Amino acid sequence: MTAPDRIRRAFDRAHAEQRAALVVYLTGFDGGREHSLACLHAAADAGADILEVGVPFSDPSADGTSIQAAMVRALAAGATAAGVLELVEDFHRDSDAPVVLFGYTNPLLRLANASAASRLGLVERAHASGLDGVLVVDLPPEHAAVLRDPLVAAGVHWIGLSAPTTTALRRRAICEAASGFVYAITLRGVTGAVLGTADSAELAAGIAALRESTSLPIAAGFGVRTPHDAHRIAAHADGVVVGSALVEAAHEGTAALSRAVAALRAAVVR
Repeated sequence: MTAPDRIRRAFDRAHAEQRAALVVYLTGFDGGREHSLACLHAAADAGADILEVGVPFSDPSADGTSIQAAMVRALAAGATAAGVLELVEDFHRDSDAPVVLFGYTNPLLRLANASAASRLGLVERAHASGLDGVLVVDLPPEHAAVLRDPLVAAGVHWIGLSAPTTTALRRRAICEAASGFVYAITLRGVTGAVLGTADSAELAAGIAALRESTSLPIAAGFGVRTPHDAHRIAAHADGVVVGSALVEAAHEGTAALSRAVAALRAAVVR
């Protein structure tokens, strides 16, 4: 099965089951490589439809305190962009769950440029790992071609991000360049912030506006922490993304993570 098929299949399966897809974010190498691999399997086994694996970075400007702390732990454990892709490759030896790489421009661009020095670069490692998609939070569409074009040519989805402050013109540009799904950021703030009223008119209007610009599935996240949050988001979006709360659970151990994922999976019904 090709990478694009896995993401499409995950959303189609969730739709057929009358629920939103559950997208789980975990920081690669948090707690060390083996713990991180165990957490990916635990999340998939507990009901995650799609996994987002974060590439640790020293300046994670879009992330709140929980994920920032996870990235500090992961970098101390020796995390690199290449190492995270090797982790994804190991995960895919035993699981067919789709994986999206979640990262910042700097480490991914450095890895992309590694191929110029006769080393395996981003595209080569993405292909070897069976990676399904890439999401880069600090790379605007006007400048994304340097990473996007070679990845899309290799069959890896480019996930677009749209925020509450995104204008209609930019929203169209983001959606035109995206594949796989579009990530709707649910709040003005960083990951782990308080979501507030998840069924607010602004959220519903924002997702409706995105639907006018794309036929791709829409997954919504940032600030989604509880099953109650997830259930309310599922009424509007095709997918619900949960990160900080699950990073915290993973730090406690795989059993805590499994319980948290299972509770969220049960909540994303419509």
